[in-house]
Amino acid sequence: MKTLTNKHISLRAIEPNDLAFLYQIENDESFWAVSNTQKPFSKFLLQQYLENAYQDIYQAKQLRLIIFENESNTSVGMIDLFDFDPKNLRVGLGILISPKYQKKGYASEALELLIKYTFLHLDTHQIFANIGEDNLNSIRLFENHGFKKVGVKKDWIYSNQKFKNELLYQLINE
Repeated sequence: MKTLTNKHISLRAIEPNDLAFLYQIENDESFWAVSNTQKPFSKFLLQQYLENAYQDIYQAKQLRLIIFENESNTSVGMIDLFDFDPKNLRVGLGILISPKYQKKGYASEALELLIKYTFLHLDTHQIFANIGEDNLNSIRLFENHGFKKVGVKKDWIYSNQKFKNELLYQLINE
């Protein structure tokens, strides 16, 4: 699909051979605060997830894609659509890049591809993102792609024995 590919990366569906990559990412405690995870995932549970990942976004209301570096054939991260609401034409978006691949432009390229896909193929009117106020890299990333801060959820995330605010960003397809 041309919409989900550029010169450097592709966004592709999750495959059974992604189990090791998912296991590594889902069990990285540094991501738990942003993913609302509180315990490790077993390979068995992740295998079950992979077996049920065939549902389309209209059934599951979510879509997870692997960010794949074309030249090296390497998975570098994941990008998710969630809380898909076809009636109100909106969807949430989250992105995660494996630590060793951060700050190489993969997140920006993946976000650009998925924005185009979401507006073109899902006919959404808006995309939203929830970002911790201390996640300056994500704030900069989303703002660079036209997202606007529209709200603050006070004391929304409890992490490391303190509360943090979460920012709500939107991109409206005008």
